[in-house]
Amino acid sequence: MSNTLAQTWDLESVFSGGSSSASFATYLKQLDQDITVLDKAIKEYQVPKAIEDTYALDSLLDQLQDAAARLYEGSSFTACLGAQNQDDKKAVQLSGKIAALSARLAGVQTMFDSLFERTPDAVWSAWMERPEIQPISFVLNESRLKAKEKMSPELENLALDLAVDGYHGWGEFYDTIVSKVRVPFEENGETVYLSAGQAANKLHDPDRNVREKLLQDWEKAWSDAADYCADTLNHLAGFRLKLYERRGWDSVLKEPLSINRMSQDTLDAMWNVITRAKPTLVKFLERKAQLLGVEKLSWADVDAPISSATEKISYDAAAANIVNQFRKFSPRMAEFAQHAFDHQWIEAEDRPGKRPGGFCTGLPVSKETRIFMTYAGTASNVSTLAHELGHGYHQHVMDDMEILNQNYAMNVAETASTFAELIVSDALIKEAKDEEAQIALLEEKIQNSIAFFMNIHARFLFETRFYEKRKEGLLSSSDLSELMEEAQREAYCDALGTYHPTFWASKLHFYITDVPFYNFPYTFGYMFSMGIYAQAQKEGSDFAEKYDALLRDTGRMTVEELAEKHLGTDVTKPAFWQGAADLCIADIEQFLRMTQHRV
Repeated sequence: MSNTLAQTWDLESVFSGGSSSASFATYLKQLDQDITVLDKAIKEYQVPKAIEDTYALDSLLDQLQDAAARLYEGSSFTACLGAQNQDDKKAVQLSGKIAALSARLAGVQTMFDSLFERTPDAVWSAWMERPEIQPISFVLNESRLKAKEKMSPELENLALDLAVDGYHGWGEFYDTIVSKVRVPFEENGETVYLSAGQAANKLHDPDRNVREKLLQDWEKAWSDAADYCADTLNHLAGFRLKLYERRGWDSVLKEPLSINRMSQDTLDAMWNVITRAKPTLVKFLERKAQLLGVEKLSWADVDAPISSATEKISYDAAAANIVNQFRKFSPRMAEFAQHAFDHQWIEAEDRPGKRPGGFCTGLPVSKETRIFMTYAGTASNVSTLAHELGHGYHQHVMDDMEILNQNYAMNVAETASTFAELIVSDALIKEAKDEEAQIALLEEKIQNSIAFFMNIHARFLFETRFYEKRKEGLLSSSDLSELMEEAQREAYCDALGTYHPTFWASKLHFYITDVPFYNFPYTFGYMFSMGIYAQAQKEGSDFAEKYDALLRDTGRMTVEELAEKHLGTDVTKPAFWQGAADLCIADIEQFLRMTQHRV
């Protein structure tokens, strides 16, 4: 694969010197001092008794937003350092500093929230109507409500402080575990040892023998690490459950639903529609098994291409395709993607030492983004690249907004990324050179439905049940593997021949401490983007501007309000979700028709 675009990102333009950057050290020191000043100022501020008392808070709110933006910038930079080289010990130390600063700023936020809570209702209402405050009133109202549902500010701050070396410390320990995982792989007659990220890519190899052997070695590698992972997961869950208990929260879903600004009714409506759609997905899995010449798909077959003749796609070709397809929907979206490629905002090189997975992170001070992945030339890699660029574009259209209004939740973040994937995959299917290529691309697109309706559902079932059992005590690694396989069998309607019991150990998402239940928001984003995509197809080029407006509102509305305003629909009812599921079902039905003569 010949490439001219750089596949490594530029971090020097953010802070020169990497994890030894002197400018970054100075940056963090100044941020530390500014948080101290802000903390002192908010502690001395009295609860406003009249509207006039709120005026002086304007500058403090500005300082809070400024500190939050700078902290996010520092956190993103540090995350990039750790992702690009898991052996960068200085990056680990920087992560510790960022965690400490985050806890301190969260403590300041808690003091703000306490002040909001104690403000008399009449004064609060008048305050929220002031022209300077009205643009961020949704977020402030949200903070006030959350403060009423938590412990006292003193106890919340204590919990935040303890979380640095406790809760978040366990999350960081998982990164250390992953950095030590090595999976053996036969290449050109020699055994090489792949990092977790490299091995994950090989699980998509067209050769079934390669996949099956690698899955065995992958399972063994994670089994060897399972006890460490079990300790980590147990303690993460234990911390959360104890905190929820102290706050008086009964449901483990209360926090993730609140973070994602969605109701239990919306979540239930979505999962119910998905469950009813699963028989059609099972038909796809059965057809795929027939095409691969096996009785039932194994876990390693689910994401595998159906054609062993699948061509590698060069990075440059992938970039050109993505920009071209984005342009057909929105010139602004295409310009953003081209800028990201040209200015080295993307780390895609396939090399040892990188962490697995992909992400996009914002740099709100620089008004840039950085994208991380490992590109190996598969169609799935192209989808990941489009996906992460969708995240980047979401941030791009919000760059000029108040920082508090840029804090959009994971579920709507996944909407933008999945929408970007849909633009690319749908266009490529329509423009396929022949039926063989069209079937392969259609199958790749359907894999998303399988992932979001079945794989993510398995994660949701596992995590929900794990938390209930964790209330009764610690679970062993074998308990967790049993729970995982049970969830997979249910989510996949027992349509597979083999499963992946140690998936709970290998999946980073279970160990992320910033966002609990890092699963259902993916499926929400996928389904929500399907609904948006259907509307975009009806309205054509006129929809691009509406799409930007929807993205800009994602940090200042509940998802129910967002859907009502921009799509005219009620997401607590099944109709919207059924419409989205019908698009997925239509793809599968087309695939079944096109492959009928091949079995």
